[in-house]
Amino acid sequence: MAVRSVFLTLARNVRRDSNIPFRGISSSVEAMKSESSAIANDGDVDGLVREENDDLRSKILRLRLPKRSATNVLQNWVDDGNRIAISELRSICNELRKSNSFKHALEISEWMVSHEEYKLTETDYAIRIDLMTKVFGVNAAERYFEGLPSSAKTRETYTALLHCYARLKLTEQAEDLFEQIKCANLPLTAITYNELMTFYISVGQLEKVPPIIEEMKRQNVALDLFTYNLWLTSHAAALSIDDVKKILREMNLDTNLDHTWTRYLQLAEIYLSSSRLMNSDPSSVMENNKAIMQRQLISYDFLFVLYGGLGDKSQIDKIWKSTRMMTGQNVSGRNYVCVISSYLMLGHLEEVARIVDEWKQSAASEFNLSMCRRLLEAYEEAGMADKATSFHVILKKKGYEPLLV
Repeated sequence: MAVRSVFLTLARNVRRDSNIPFRGISSSVEAMKSESSAIANDGDVDGLVREENDDLRSKILRLRLPKRSATNVLQNWVDDGNRIAISELRSICNELRKSNSFKHALEISEWMVSHEEYKLTETDYAIRIDLMTKVFGVNAAERYFEGLPSSAKTRETYTALLHCYARLKLTEQAEDLFEQIKCANLPLTAITYNELMTFYISVGQLEKVPPIIEEMKRQNVALDLFTYNLWLTSHAAALSIDDVKKILREMNLDTNLDHTWTRYLQLAEIYLSSSRLMNSDPSSVMENNKAIMQRQLISYDFLFVLYGGLGDKSQIDKIWKSTRMMTGQNVSGRNYVCVISSYLMLGHLEEVARIVDEWKQSAASEFNLSMCRRLLEAYEEAGMADKATSFHVILKKKGYEPLLV
């Protein structure tokens, strides 16, 4: 379950929330010294030494401890004759969410709701549902959603509640809510369907993903890149490689996808051509584990493919580290080939060389030159001779060139 949770977390970075990455609140050494001194003097965060730019945002972000009140800071700011624009409140709320300061973010949201001069959007309501789940639990979020006026029960607020159910793996509630969404005749986009498919993959119900794809097509809902990745992952994790190839062909024909994703498709094809999922080295320790472990690892492999297409090296680094931790260093040849493909596609040749060395030194998976040969051929066939040349140079430096013939 831990592996699936990591997969779920990584996958969601590509969705609509990917523009709000986790990031801690930074502060300088001098600011921390100032804060420590002030707290030592009177224990009150309001007694902090004022910074040069002691604006509303700074005051709220310095609260840190959940027991401190963002509402009091807002009220004091207004009492001092200042005005607060709703855009500023949204910006502060987003920063608080990034730093997991959910209680203070919820107080900002409550301030917006309680002051009639602010005109709330669907996104404001959706964020409030998510925050209520994190601070008070899903039951509180449900009650809040039910109490919303019909005009506020939109695609976005329904999807926010569905996201909460999915994150908590509440299968019955998620499925019931999805039926309510369909009955409400709301104009749905891929985001809502993606939420449910992500949930099904996270709990191992892979067989429920393809029917959702078919429904999207019946409803003329355009598939986005994340939709395709979920669809690919469900078939790859079930070892349905022929279906994976069909999906890749469909992606090539989808005019709604940006042409820059051609590299992503090429990487996926290279992965399938070189690693031969169904014919991995039978002596590998990982191939002798339970089938569910293999499905989980292949989900990781397709995340390599996804983030290779996105050009996100940091995520590839994280997934590789997680793969090694999960397997206890018993990484299979298939995994090595997949991560090598991803780094090679992005031009990170030092990482490629390092992983070749790791593979050579592995006690669990014998270094497989035939896989390397297939990888070279696949890059050549995909019209990426520069990548093939780079990999060939690395293997030559390692002394493997004579064995590639």
